Amino acid sequence: MAVIVQKFGGTSLADVDKIKNVANAVVREKKLGNDVIVVVSAMGHTTDNLIKLAHEISKNPSDREMDMLMSTGEQVSIALLTMAIHELGFDAVSMTGAQVGILTEDTHSKARILDIRKDKLEEQIKAGKIVIVAGFQGVTKKGEITTLGRGGSDTSAVAIAAKMQVERCDIYSDVEGIYTTDPRIVPTAKKLKEISYEEMLELASLGANVLHPRSVETAKQFKVPMRLRSSFKLDDLGTLVIGVEQMEIYKPVTGLACDKSQVRVVICDVPDRPGNASKLFTLLAKHELSVDMIIQSYARSTNNSNDIAFTINKDDLTKFVGMKEEIMSILNPSNIHIDEDIAKISIVGAGMIDRPGIAAQMFETLAKEGINIKMIATSEIKISCLVEKMYAKEAVSALCKSFELEGEDVALVHGTLPD
Repeated sequence: MAVIVQKFGGTSLADVDKIKNVANAVVREKKLGNDVIVVVSAMGHTTDNLIKLAHEISKNPSDREMDMLMSTGEQVSIALLTMAIHELGFDAVSMTGAQVGILTEDTHSKARILDIRKDKLEEQIKAGKIVIVAGFQGVTKKGEITTLGRGGSDTSAVAIAAKMQVERCDIYSDVEGIYTTDPRIVPTAKKLKEISYEEMLELASLGANVLHPRSVETAKQFKVPMRLRSSFKLDDLGTLVIGVEQMEIYKPVTGLACDKSQVRVVICDVPDRPGNASKLFTLLAKHELSVDMIIQSYARSTNNSNDIAFTINKDDLTKFVGMKEEIMSILNPSNIHIDEDIAKISIVGAGMIDRPGIAAQMFETLAKEGINIKMIATSEIKISCLVEKMYAKEAVSALCKSFELEGEDVALVHGTLPD
């Protein structure tokens, strides 16, 4: 008997009717003769509401207490879904991350999974039960409740699938898979049947709200078969995520992403001395701030200084602002400039490897639209440009046309563009 992991997001569990719909989807898989492990997120906007509630109490709540608070959202989901499955006449049991034995590092709010003690899951499966697991959370070796960061339920599901060596992992949401572009912008967008782990990882890391980057990373590492499916169209197989070596590459660019959650920071007139960059980024790492794009300008001969620019997530801005005085005292810059009015536009494609002219085409397309580029970052299968937020839609539309991203053989990056 095969074991299937199903993951359902908050939109699939937003109300009682939707919870009952998910219960039917789970039971349907069970009736096919499979054992089922279900990983769920908190209902609807529960997590956002809990965060709002916390900040009404405290302007700077501790990470530990935030984890204690936010982990409750998934517990509501697992209990209600288990009750709904019971009503359909099937045996099920709900389990928190701690009860399952999802062990994480000693970091609150953005913990990484270290191991999963699968014996408790196997025990419930052998007893014939459907197991409903709270995603997004785990526990340290010392018994502290931790969370995995936003979208961490995807990571929970794939990690469990890898540990249990299951048949496949189905990620359900309110979308039917990966599309050529955002259907809200291009109504004729078509669904992609398959995409590589590598491309999906880049897209997820660049702001596509389809899968959590760490879930794709884990799936790639352990070769976990994944399908992105709609919880409202159960007969639709959605999009398959596979290894790039299994795909035939027809176009250099597969998809396009727009991320409006970035903030650009410029440390101005940093003395051009060995070790200053190290001091800055060591300090950011100490405060657990992840940095994305980085540029250091050429040293100016007039005052022997340069500018260091980088981007951080908007969620980390408050923490960074609290560090400004420390940065000023360590590096002695003339100023620290923060720019929130930006968007990161990225093109991704395994087919761009060893294909000259892709970057030039992207830059030329933006130039023709009168869109200025503030920063650039590249990898083997990605090119990202930072532009003013007000030009994000124009940039996406122009690049879609330039790279012919309105066809079947390209991937979507949807869910972040419209405000």
